[in-house]
Amino acid sequence: MTDGTGIHLTVDEARALGEAAMRGARFDDEDARILTDHVLDAALCGYEYSGLPKLLNVVDYPSFRQPRHPVSVVRETGATALLDGGNTTGMIAAYRASEATIHRARAHGLAVVCLGNTWMTGRSAYYCEMIARAGLIVIHTVASPPAVAPFGGTRPALGTNPIAFGFPTDDDPLVIDMGTSAFMGTDLQLQARLGTPIPAGVALGPDGQPTTDAVIAHRGALLPFGGPEGGYKGFGLALAMDALGALTAGIRPADAISGYMFFAFKPDLFVSPDAYRHEVSRRTEAIKATPRQTGIAEIRIPGERSYATRARLVREGIEIDRKIHDALGRLAEGNLDHSG
Repeated sequence: MTDGTGIHLTVDEARALGEAAMRGARFDDEDARILTDHVLDAALCGYEYSGLPKLLNVVDYPSFRQPRHPVSVVRETGATALLDGGNTTGMIAAYRASEATIHRARAHGLAVVCLGNTWMTGRSAYYCEMIARAGLIVIHTVASPPAVAPFGGTRPALGTNPIAFGFPTDDDPLVIDMGTSAFMGTDLQLQARLGTPIPAGVALGPDGQPTTDAVIAHRGALLPFGGPEGGYKGFGLALAMDALGALTAGIRPADAISGYMFFAFKPDLFVSPDAYRHEVSRRTEAIKATPRQTGIAEIRIPGERSYATRARLVREGIEIDRKIHDALGRLAEGNLDHSG
């Protein structure tokens, strides 16, 4: 771990700790399970910053202390739905939106589900894998609150705004999940919590100058991916996600910027499900067999490393920083001021 004080946990121990922390934060058993499963899966896939520490981000988020209501349908047709997240934390609301997407796509062949009035949905890959394992092709877009400066700007104007895809295959789904910022916001929160620096060239401080101090960067702005010369690419994608997020403008406060979309459909609208899965698998195998550059041991398909890491860590367990472990323990005792 970062400071040499890692604590090893089995999967069962990590799950018990996470669920206890969320019950201590006044979530019911089902919601505690959904939240913990999301962050534990991230940890198992090798994403420490989106793992158990993210549960602390939930209770630290300003909207957490505001009234929350179950996810509800605001407007719908057979294949579409606009969902009000009821200010429920996004890892619960987006899970419910994923369930709605699967249900409507199975019934109608395709589905478009938009979700608003929620926050902090976590890893988009989690939902895309869930939907792809149901046999559907899915595109998931996110417009999140401002944290990223536009290309050439110095103040936050756009979210980290990821876009993700999921495709059924003969084996694990092909899942592609990419943020549009040069550094992930959740990772920035973790580094600020642990007091560790971030890479150069990914963030600005409040004064608009580059910084590697995570705390200062958290008060400033992340940069779009692509670097000094290509940041317009990340900026352009982030702007597209922002425009899709505007579909939820009517169910969120006027000063809030966030919105989520799931678009999913059955492959058998065009080809048999088996034929589709075989074709995607055949193509990925052919791509992996491409001649490699010198020094490259393997061409990896997106998500491949996460699946391998998950399979290993399910057996071996995970490590979390002692600061995070202790804070979750205090939260499990009902101490919402978990800092100690």
